[in-house]
Amino acid sequence: MVFTTPNILTLGRIGIVPVLIYLLQFPGPGSAGIAAGVFFLATITDFLDGYIARNYDMGSLLGTFLDPLADKLIVTTALIMLAAMPRQPHVPAWIVVALVARELVVTGLRAIAAAEGWIIPAEELGKYKMVLQCLAVQGLLIHFTYFNIDFFAAGMFLLWLALGLSYWSAVHYLMETRGIFARPKSAGASRRAIAQ
Repeated sequence: MVFTTPNILTLGRIGIVPVLIYLLQFPGPGSAGIAAGVFFLATITDFLDGYIARNYDMGSLLGTFLDPLADKLIVTTALIMLAAMPRQPHVPAWIVVALVARELVVTGLRAIAAAEGWIIPAEELGKYKMVLQCLAVQGLLIHFTYFNIDFFAAGMFLLWLALGLSYWSAVHYLMETRGIFARPKSAGASRRAIAQ
C-alpha cells in the first residue's frame, strides 16, 4: 500500500520544503516565527509517522525510502536557506557544505552496500544526529532573542554538536562497509546484513 497514513505524513513533510524556501526569503522576525512553526510541525509529523508505522504495522518499503529522504530534504533546505539569508549573524556556509557532504557520502556508502546485498539499517548515532540537527535548525529559524534567550547562539551551539556527531557516525558507517571494498567482486557473493 502506497497511501498509508505514515506515507501521507511523510509526503506532507516533503511538501513543506517549498514553503520553507518561500518563508526564508524574508529576514524579518514575522517570517522567522512562521518558518520556525512550520519546521516544528514537520518534526512532529516525523515522530508521528514513525510511531504509527511501528505500532500499527503500517511500515512499507516506500516509507523506508521516503522517511529519511524527507528528513534530509527539510533539514538541508532550511540550512542552505539560512546560510544564504542576508541577516546577521547567519549560518556559515562551510558548515552547511560539511553537513551536506556527509549526507552524500553516507548515502553513497549505503547505496554501494545495497548493490552488494548488504543491508545497513539506520543506527543510533544517526538518529541522535538528526535530533540535534532538528533542535539546532529550530533555534536558528527563530534567530532572534526572546525571553533573554539568544536562539541563534543556542542553535549554533547545537549545530556544532550535530556536525561532530555527523562525522563520528560517518566514520562508523565507513568502518562497517570497509569489507565491501576489500573483498573481490563475485556474482555469487553471499548477502550479509550488518548488525548494529
